[in-house]
Amino acid sequence: MTEINETTGAGRDSNAGDTPPRGVLIGVGALLVTLTNAIIFVLPPLLPIIQAQYGLSTVSETTWIYTVLTLGGGAGFILLPRLADVFGDRNATVFAAGCLTLGAFVPALGDSYPALLIGAALMGIGGAAQLLPLGFLRRNLADNGVATAVKVLVVATGLGIVVGMIGGGLIVEYLSLRSFFCVLTAAFAATTVVSFVVIPHAPPAEPTGRIGALGTVWMIGWVAALLLALTQGLVWGAGALVPLIGGLVAAALWVRVERKSSAAVFDVAMLKSPFVTAASVSIALFAAVNAAFLLLLSTFSQVDPDSLQPSDAYGLGLSALQTGVLMVPFAVLFRVGGRVAEGPIAKGHATRVFVVGALVCVAGLAWLALAHDHAWQNLVGAGVIGLGCSMGYAAGFTVVQIAVPEEKAGMAAGVAGTSMAVGFAFGTALITGVLSASVVLVPGTDITVADKGLYGTSYWISAVLAAGVLATVLISRARSRRRAAVAVS
Repeated sequence: MTEINETTGAGRDSNAGDTPPRGVLIGVGALLVTLTNAIIFVLPPLLPIIQAQYGLSTVSETTWIYTVLTLGGGAGFILLPRLADVFGDRNATVFAAGCLTLGAFVPALGDSYPALLIGAALMGIGGAAQLLPLGFLRRNLADNGVATAVKVLVVATGLGIVVGMIGGGLIVEYLSLRSFFCVLTAAFAATTVVSFVVIPHAPPAEPTGRIGALGTVWMIGWVAALLLALTQGLVWGAGALVPLIGGLVAAALWVRVERKSSAAVFDVAMLKSPFVTAASVSIALFAAVNAAFLLLLSTFSQVDPDSLQPSDAYGLGLSALQTGVLMVPFAVLFRVGGRVAEGPIAKGHATRVFVVGALVCVAGLAWLALAHDHAWQNLVGAGVIGLGCSMGYAAGFTVVQIAVPEEKAGMAAGVAGTSMAVGFAFGTALITGVLSASVVLVPGTDITVADKGLYGTSYWISAVLAAGVLATVLISRARSRRRAAVAVS
């Protein structure tokens, strides 16, 4: 694919009179994207604090909070956009905001590791609300709806990264982890009310559509089984083969059933559109890189070298707030990357944006693999990776959106969002497995941290994931040329 041209509907006239001012609607969309991304990016700096407060002894136990969040997001990314298509944008958004509110309230009330896991799952489902503006902005903004929606998604994501990284650290620094979840509960409750008041209660775009609930639950189940095998393989040994084999069998059966289903999770015709599958795979790879980087930087920077034996010592000894500040270049360049990518994408050069974004990520990860012992080195690497990831996301979400008509905008958002959620979960699980391969005990505690040499290895592995985008693009273009040649002959 060498060209991508945006086609949008003219909006639905039936609700034109009830549509709020353009700026207000965009503002609500930006609010949703900002808060939901803040949840994703607030957790990495807080993981060491969570590990200490709840007495978690292994890296795997701690990062499962993040994995549960992303798995919940996988379910939400499939269901919520389709709920918007079938039952209306406002209903879907209010439901999502309600899940966020309940998800924050559970750990605020329970203040325990099990309560946090339950809350993370609920917040993951509600966190998929970040994709709902792709649907309701496209449907209510007549001109350049897709371009505006994607721009809001990318720019507000950058803002959400800053809010999550800095805001969470500030609250925990001066209050407590429980207070943090109380603040989240209040913020999400207010968002629920604002969404109900502002978002138009328009007729559903696809009122006769169906939700593939069984396929959704099935998909989340086999993905979770595979991730469980990956994260616990070093701990369980041969026992990890049970979820691995079960997950692979369930995945194969899921694919067969979905091809024949009248209510498939994803429209097969859409996945066969030019470059949509490649774009979805690329989104997953960028998300895996994103998650890997956040986990590596967060854990490394908060290890106190003075707490370890001299032969094992490493880390920067930073607080959660200081770690958030260290990630600011990622957020700033994330916003810049989205703006840089706009022009080439609008001219139909999304494949070039994928390639450039992947190369930029490879460069940033290679830098950190070689140099991550000082704060300034991490600042540089964070900015480079933020730039590359945002370019990849902007291209991927645009490609998938313009492959479908307006009434299926939600399904398209679900495809891209699910790819991102699976990529995040995979990246987290993969790096967790690597960091668990060799650990050292913190003297005087029962807490273990990864061996210092594993961080460089993990960054190189992440660079390979970024390079996978290049392979995906090349394979897709080669297949397109072959299909074109067959069609001509």
